[in-house]
Amino acid sequence: MPKVVSAGLLMYRLREQALEVLLAHPGGPFFERRDLGVWSIPKGEVGPDEDLLTAARREFAEETGLESWGPYVPLGAVKYKNHKVVHAWAFAGDWDPAVLVSNTFELEWPRHSGRTLVVPEIDRAGWFTLAEAQERILPAQRRFLFDLEALVARERNA
Repeated sequence: MPKVVSAGLLMYRLREQALEVLLAHPGGPFFERRDLGVWSIPKGEVGPDEDLLTAARREFAEETGLESWGPYVPLGAVKYKNHKVVHAWAFAGDWDPAVLVSNTFELEWPRHSGRTLVVPEIDRAGWFTLAEAQERILPAQRRFLFDLEALVARERNA
């Protein structure tokens, strides 16, 4: 089975000395009533011969409607149980999730019904403290939060 590779960006900010991260909630009927453990960094599949960071920036823009800016700090990669690999970079910024504009995709729903829906890749985004984010983010991506926290702590102590 070929390995699926995705790349994404984790935007962060400091508010009253508290670290907050921007997470995205997946769109579509399967996720509409789910909250904890389904949020993610804005990310998507890497195209053939596409640079990982270029793909991460493209996916961030497609899923949020916001062009990102650097500098970007690599957070490494995580591997899902299904063998999918996600590469991530962090960058400092601020943005109002109320202006979210996500790309869409077609989905047959309910499955095998022949009925097609057009749904956004992400239906909402939000800022969360690290404690809140650890509850909401996909378990496989929690490591990105820990790595970001360590990175910001090093910068504060430098």
